[in-house]
Amino acid sequence: MRLGIDIGGTKTALALGDAEGRLIADLRIPTAPSWDALRDIARIADGARALLAGQGLRGRELEIVGVSLPGGVDPGGAFVRNPPNLPGWNGAPIRDVLADALGARVALENDANAAALAEWRFGAARGFQHAVYLTMSTGVGGGLILGGRLHRGDANLGGEVGHLPVVWGGEPCACGLRGCVEAYIGGAAWAKRLARETPPASQVARLAAAEGRAAHAEHVVAAARAGDAFALAEMARFNEVLAQTLCTLAAVLAPEIFVLGTIAVAAGGALCLEPVRERVRANSWPRPRPLAIVPAALGERLPLLAGLGVAAEALRGD
Repeated sequence: MRLGIDIGGTKTALALGDAEGRLIADLRIPTAPSWDALRDIARIADGARALLAGQGLRGRELEIVGVSLPGGVDPGGAFVRNPPNLPGWNGAPIRDVLADALGARVALENDANAAALAEWRFGAARGFQHAVYLTMSTGVGGGLILGGRLHRGDANLGGEVGHLPVVWGGEPCACGLRGCVEAYIGGAAWAKRLARETPPASQVARLAAAEGRAAHAEHVVAAARAGDAFALAEMARFNEVLAQTLCTLAAVLAPEIFVLGTIAVAAGGALCLEPVRERVRANSWPRPRPLAIVPAALGERLPLLAGLGVAAEALRGD
């Protein structure tokens, strides 16, 4: 039996499952970060024990616990560095606290890497040896499966696709650099652009106003489907940066498949995937086999499977 834990800024998903990703039981609880990481982690451990108890199990019956969480994981796999939306967690001994509380081995992984592992083991990239996963939500995250293994790079810094430079000296990025991919197609950066650029008469503005909030990527997607000219231009800009990013990654990493999450899934084929495929095909070297560019497959199951993917990879490392 394996336990997966996906820790987000507002919610934590816990899932009991097996080696094939079959879910046995799951639970979602508020994360409620309090600036006291040890107290927050203890609350998550309480949720894990409750999930186990509901199945008549205890921690010592677990093979392993896999944890997905935002931020960079230290090279020793014991703590997280500067996790967004988890105040007070920087450097907290997450692995050891959970291991002591649950009486089981614990493995930590950055959430983008964990999502890549889940899509590779249980989703759209299953069966491939070389896969790249990208998510364009608040920021832009990436996970690299190379030669059938998760590639972490030196000091676990690999896969930071969102911080590839696409425009020297361009738009400021949340990381402190300028011109990063994330500064152009990350959800937070896009929302800032929309606040500056959205015409009041556009469908994007009307959709956002109807919901009583600022314009976001989902409003652009909905308005583009309705044929709004501004929204279509914004999607074309998004697709151009995304295609440029994929061409760079294709030339350097030679993956068999790109799996695209969040905004790309929401936009779908005609608005995003088809134009991106065409642009990448036109600007990449010929390959022995077609390069697949597909939407992520796990959808709402991803938080439940991310930690189980981490657990599977850790056991495989044994």
